[in-house]
Amino acid sequence: MASEEQVKNSTVFDTDAANCLMKELRATFVAGTTKSYEWRSKQLKSLLKMIEDNDKQICDALFSDLGKPEMEAYIHEIAMIKSSCKVALKKLKDWMRPEKVKTSLGTLPSSAEIVPEPLGVVLVISAWNYPLLLSVDPVIGAIAAGNTVVLKPSELAPAMSSLLAKLFGIYLDNSAIKVVEGAVPETSALLEQKWDKIFYTGNGRVARIVMAAAAKNLTPVVLELGGKSPVLVDSNIDLAVTSRRIVSGKWGTNNGQACVGPDYIITTKQYAPVLIDSLKHNLVKFFGEDPMNSPDISRVGHSNHFARLKKMLDDDKISGKIIHGGQTDKSSLKIAPTIILDAPEDSLIMSEEIFGPLLPIVTVEKIEDGIEFIKSRPKPLAAYLFTNSKKLKEEFVSNVSAGGVVINDVTLHLMVDTLPFGGIGESGMGAYHGKFSFDAFSHKKAVLYRSFFGDAPARYPPYTPGKLRLLTALLDGGLFGIIRALFGFS
Repeated sequence: MASEEQVKNSTVFDTDAANCLMKELRATFVAGTTKSYEWRSKQLKSLLKMIEDNDKQICDALFSDLGKPEMEAYIHEIAMIKSSCKVALKKLKDWMRPEKVKTSLGTLPSSAEIVPEPLGVVLVISAWNYPLLLSVDPVIGAIAAGNTVVLKPSELAPAMSSLLAKLFGIYLDNSAIKVVEGAVPETSALLEQKWDKIFYTGNGRVARIVMAAAAKNLTPVVLELGGKSPVLVDSNIDLAVTSRRIVSGKWGTNNGQACVGPDYIITTKQYAPVLIDSLKHNLVKFFGEDPMNSPDISRVGHSNHFARLKKMLDDDKISGKIIHGGQTDKSSLKIAPTIILDAPEDSLIMSEEIFGPLLPIVTVEKIEDGIEFIKSRPKPLAAYLFTNSKKLKEEFVSNVSAGGVVINDVTLHLMVDTLPFGGIGESGMGAYHGKFSFDAFSHKKAVLYRSFFGDAPARYPPYTPGKLRLLTALLDGGLFGIIRALFGFS
């Protein structure tokens, strides 16, 4: 009988195991299994059924990993995955259809089209904060585009990682779609392989490791990262609606642990007291007088992240600037919704992405100064503005560079499948959602069709001044110039 150590070693996922996995998936792809509409649609239908059949288990896993309330789990993860599946199934034939395009005068007679083709074998590395959504949504795009795919869920959401491995094994084609569980050693083994694309969601530090590994094989990447997403709040607004939307978007989306969650607010010194009072009012209204025991708010994801957030709170530079909240409980990994007023720019909380329940408020003399403040910092994944001023809206959209912009709300652009979701600069590269997911995992192949008719002697040697005039006229695309060249006029 095999010893416990032998059994353990037999299940180790190392470079050799990753290489074998890659060979298996490459063989499936080369065989053409994943290219047909029938295979793609069958897998997407199975994926949708997987979510519908197991919504209770999914909610339980999200609660185990994050203390995520059932309503948040359903609205922000389950419902969004179901929507993505349904959109892909509805639009798949259109996405797969070649796009006819015009040709130039110099190639006549001819026709041309752009043919989307799958990239091959792709890797999706997911994050812990939305461990269902950020795992399955990119996989939907990879399947829709006709690829074989490996999903590496986050080890920091172990319940969801285990559940996805189990369910993928039951519902999907395991010759083409795999889940690899594990931590740094397993991810490192995967990154040593030659993929046709790597899709990574997480932080900038790991993204640099992923990109360096990809560069060795010239593998393209999509990096979905984060950043400090600002909320600029004007004074000519509906304060009640604005405050509710900010509180919900900050603390009602995984307790601030969302890549597009509001990271800090900018408003005028004059308007700040009114806004702060409204935020405090809605925090009590939503989460009670004792938010640490509220059933409607998630806990911090893991102990290392808790320590990181606690370090921000304990920074001497924000001493005396916490105007609401600040309570912490290491044993339950809970931090109360916290508001900090005018934290110094060189404080920890203003110099790196917060990704938690802490919300600094920066005050400026006039609202336009807020735009300059945003522009002076790295480009964020999202930027938000609350105002009724048409001029300010136009200035914000025109001058603030971000992955996405929302006016008079926060985070909701994620729900619009006709908008690309992705970052810029340090907040990421590439985009997905809806057809953008299909495109992210497809190659747009250029195809030109010609017949044997219309073979122009002018393109072949020996070259003459007359041939040069004719070819120049053809390439310029002017009919009058072609006629002049044919008749020998320069």
